[in-house]
Amino acid sequence: MLKKLSVAIVLVLLGSVYAQTKVVWWDFLGGGDGVRMKSLIDDFNSSHDDIQIEATTLEWGPSYYTKVQTSAAVGESPDIMTYHVSRFPLGIQGNVLRPISEEELASVGLSTADYPSNLIDAMTFDGNLYGVPLDIHAIIMYFNKDILGPLGLLGDDGLPNFTDNLENYNAAMQTIKDAGKLPLSVATGNDGTVWRVFYSMIGQQGASFIEGNEVTVGDAGVKALDTIRNWIEQGYAPENTDYAASIALFTSGEAAMHINGVWEVPTMVDLAAQGELFDWSAVRIPVWFDQPATWADSHAFAIPNDARNPISDEKLAAVLEIMSWMNKNSLFWATAGHIPAYTPVVESADYQAMEPNATYAVLADNAFFDPASTVTGVASPAYDAALNLLVPSINGQLPSDQAIQMLKQELESQLR
Repeated sequence: MLKKLSVAIVLVLLGSVYAQTKVVWWDFLGGGDGVRMKSLIDDFNSSHDDIQIEATTLEWGPSYYTKVQTSAAVGESPDIMTYHVSRFPLGIQGNVLRPISEEELASVGLSTADYPSNLIDAMTFDGNLYGVPLDIHAIIMYFNKDILGPLGLLGDDGLPNFTDNLENYNAAMQTIKDAGKLPLSVATGNDGTVWRVFYSMIGQQGASFIEGNEVTVGDAGVKALDTIRNWIEQGYAPENTDYAASIALFTSGEAAMHINGVWEVPTMVDLAAQGELFDWSAVRIPVWFDQPATWADSHAFAIPNDARNPISDEKLAAVLEIMSWMNKNSLFWATAGHIPAYTPVVESADYQAMEPNATYAVLADNAFFDPASTVTGVASPAYDAALNLLVPSINGQLPSDQAIQMLKQELESQLR
């Protein structure tokens, strides 16, 4: 009798093992993002007996997306992968992304209504949704309260009181300069940063960057470049500054303001916790032109469209559960500076108490995502053009109108 009972227990245990669904996961997340995502994956695995994530982190950049395309072609795709929303157009063109239906979202308690509509629109092509967003990440303006406060540049709410138009912003920078401080630290020699500031200014002018196969940025692009160039000429921002140096100028207390991605919030938080930073905070970037708009992208989850080895119903159910769990537990992800895409988390009391995150979360309403084009997005030809044309222009080496004309020619040659 005891022997039969032991055998039965073994069979039950074996059955539970074989019932477990293993999900192959690929991501490109390094640094603090990578540490946080690994922690989330560990938490998911420890809380689920029926699903286990087997995660692999690959190199960020063009090589990641090339590997995704190759793996789908040969039937060796992961079951789930992280994907930048700005790269979706290229993924759609290459037929490497599987659509996700509203019914499939509903099966794990999600709905497109749970996310900002502009973000869902950026992930929808020909009426089909191709991913589930995890966050919105954008550029913001960090500021040193110890510099701005004594100069009368903070309101009663402790936030900058000059971010409503370009005239007031420039006047504030002159005030800071007159006080012997560098007004603004921004990576004027970095392709990504220059593109993000430039593209935000395009959106703030209500202009488009690409329509169909035509680059339409025109006069709005010239105005954006001239504006940034003027900051450098006036001594408000240093020229040809690389990414690391731009951060150092701010964290050392030399610069009063710093424009960079939300992903640097942990840098500031850690320095402040160590007693190595001044009184700081962050807000969305100023409204320099006609309307609020901020360059933004999103880390999203996607399912490969693997024609040789389509995802099974069992794996699909597991992948959808992972997407749902990650979104509903994305408060921890927000400690990386990102704005959770899942609205219930943003509206939660815990997130609203998280500063400065809650203050700049308003930018999600006017997030200006890259055009739905194969030549834009992270690690794209648009970033190459930013390095080769926009950076020289703002640093006085190429007239702004020529830079825009050359950018138009370069990108349109790749759109035909």
